[in-house]
Amino acid sequence: MESEKFNPKNIKVLLAGLMITMLVAALDNSIMSTAMPKVIASLGGMAYYVWPFTIYLLTSTIAIILSGKLSDIYGRKKILIIGLVLFMVSSVICGFSQNMLELIIFRGLQGIGGGVLLTIPFIVVAEIFPPRQRGKYMGILSSVFGFASVLGPVLGGVITDFMGWPWVFFINIPVGLTALYILRSHFPHLKEVVTEGIIDYSGIISLTASLSSLFLALTFVDNASVSSILVAGLFIVAAVMLVAFLFIEKRAREPILPLHLFNSSVFNVSSIAMFLASAVMFCGILYIPLFIQGVQGMSAAVSGMLVTPMLVSLTIASIIVGQVISRTGTYKKMGILAFMMITLGMWLLSTMTTGTGITQLLIYSTILGLGSGMMFPVFNVAVQNAVGKRDLGTVTASMQFFRNIGATVALPVFGVIVNLSVNMDIQTAKNVPPAIMSLAIHNVFLSGLVISVAGLVICLFLKELFLSDNMDSEVKKSDVTGK
Repeated sequence: MESEKFNPKNIKVLLAGLMITMLVAALDNSIMSTAMPKVIASLGGMAYYVWPFTIYLLTSTIAIILSGKLSDIYGRKKILIIGLVLFMVSSVICGFSQNMLELIIFRGLQGIGGGVLLTIPFIVVAEIFPPRQRGKYMGILSSVFGFASVLGPVLGGVITDFMGWPWVFFINIPVGLTALYILRSHFPHLKEVVTEGIIDYSGIISLTASLSSLFLALTFVDNASVSSILVAGLFIVAAVMLVAFLFIEKRAREPILPLHLFNSSVFNVSSIAMFLASAVMFCGILYIPLFIQGVQGMSAAVSGMLVTPMLVSLTIASIIVGQVISRTGTYKKMGILAFMMITLGMWLLSTMTTGTGITQLLIYSTILGLGSGMMFPVFNVAVQNAVGKRDLGTVTASMQFFRNIGATVALPVFGVIVNLSVNMDIQTAKNVPPAIMSLAIHNVFLSGLVISVAGLVICLFLKELFLSDNMDSEVKKSDVTGK
């Protein structure tokens, strides 16, 4: 369905609905970033600090790659509403968790709904607007991540300090109900992409087994109570199931991740870049609040306020870059500049110590926020412009998939780095000395710096294709594959 079929009022209402829908999912991780230190203090187990984040990312990653294909078959509106309802129900039961195991399980369920909510709005925008206009609207949608990141830590800190951490989940309900009303009333009718209701169950099972095994292996790699043989076995299972997934996808009639997409150099570079940029961004979102609270000894509410400039800059940068892409019709320079800013921000953050002042922290984190915000619209626009209409939903979901995979893989690794750096029994520890915590977070930021440099190098190979103003334009195969 094309944009000219909407009047301006309908476009605004639709965008508002999509943005609110994304907000409930995007808000969830950011609001948890300042709440988690209090959750750990309440439920115990510093060693499990990243588990509620990583399990959410794991299940949402699986849901992301499925939601694109399921919405092709059953319709964007139906799948989006199902995801929203699941997200709200699981938010309620997360708030009633009595121990860390329950919270981790319920967060996994919540992630399934969240994965749907973070994917389909981007597909809808790609179907409605032509390639050159997508940059502007992708930037607007992407700004939701920044807005949620600004609002989330502040809300998380205030709610945790004055109402208790369970309320960071309950806050999702009124926002979710608002989104549900708009979607039911104003979502447009979009033509089905796939008429055959074929679901790639074998692909779903093999991908889930691979990602779950990898997640568990990365989580247990430094756990003395877990056998090294078991950890090695999990890595082997992850690799075997990945090979099986690729074998299955090559022969599937309707694969959840069509392998022909990897014939596109634009898709390959964008996937790797999105993977790396996401890992670095979550490094900042999770460990800057931990530095403020665990090293500088400030409250969760103050922590939320101090990370606000970083997240405001992320929001503004996302919107501006989207506008620049739409006006210039180019995206590669923006991608390179984004990774340069991310690299600079991570280097500065890695220099922080127990004596680092608030002003320095604000400047360093803001630079990271600018780079992260610039990154969001670039790669979505690049891959959507490099495929035909039939692959639009799948390729958009794939970008969100690799974005989540980056965080899913990186966060357990960062957790291992912290655990090894602390070098003490933190299975049930609730307090770690500030000097030791500072060293651990320093090592995490150094790891983020290495990742950001790799992303900058990869982005240099991004091929720039012409962004058309014509909704029906198709990209030549030679342009897509680079052959």
